[in-house]
Amino acid sequence: ARMLLCSFLQRCMQLLLLPLHALACLGLWGSFYKKVFPYVMAKTALSYNHKVYKQKQELFSNLRKFAGPSGQLRLLEIGTGTGTNFQFYPPGCQLTCTDPNPNFRKFLLKSLSENRHLQFERSVVASGEDLHQIPDGTMDVVVCTLVLCSVTNIKKVLTEVLRVLRLGGAFYFLEHVAADHSSWTYFWQKVCDPVWKYFGDGCSLSRDTQKELEKTNFSELNLRCIRVRPYWIPTSPHIIGYAVK
Repeated sequence: ARMLLCSFLQRCMQLLLLPLHALACLGLWGSFYKKVFPYVMAKTALSYNHKVYKQKQELFSNLRKFAGPSGQLRLLEIGTGTGTNFQFYPPGCQLTCTDPNPNFRKFLLKSLSENRHLQFERSVVASGEDLHQIPDGTMDVVVCTLVLCSVTNIKKVLTEVLRVLRLGGAFYFLEHVAADHSSWTYFWQKVCDPVWKYFGDGCSLSRDTQKELEKTNFSELNLRCIRVRPYWIPTSPHIIGYAVK
């Protein structure tokens, strides 16, 4: 009965979204929203960072452990967006940023000006699935927060992460994920998914990201599940941690 109700509500959502779907098919919605999305993120990222401040502080507290033999930490952030993670990175960190949306640039520059403790190397307009501009084994750390929910192919992104990391380097992640499949949270994730993808720039609420991480050829995976307030919203279930190449 729950599955039938879910399917019915999804159809209702899709009917309501027909005008947006038509705009998307004409290629109008994507180009419009890619310009608007950075402004949306600039507002919501501040609120989100406040909610997960302690968790991020704890997550990134051991970044220095993965510095190279010279003591320098070369860090690549995938889907940098507005740069809300910069404050958590250690002083002198050599930072390379990537994002597929060039409209984030002015927000990125603002964050860099507020975080002078970082050594900015370069910014690359690229998707996480294709980081060919970053040479093999050149990064000590790769960071990805709230990005794997909206990429086209998680497996390709994680393959690229392994490629650019040096042996012994680490991949840090914080992602909202699918709830337990028997829960009402998962039910609402599936119902809201069609509309969420349009307003979250391709973001999916019901992605089993943990399974993809477990299948990837990391030598070590440190992962825990958390819930972010408010607990009733479909983006509340998260995974947080790091994996070593």
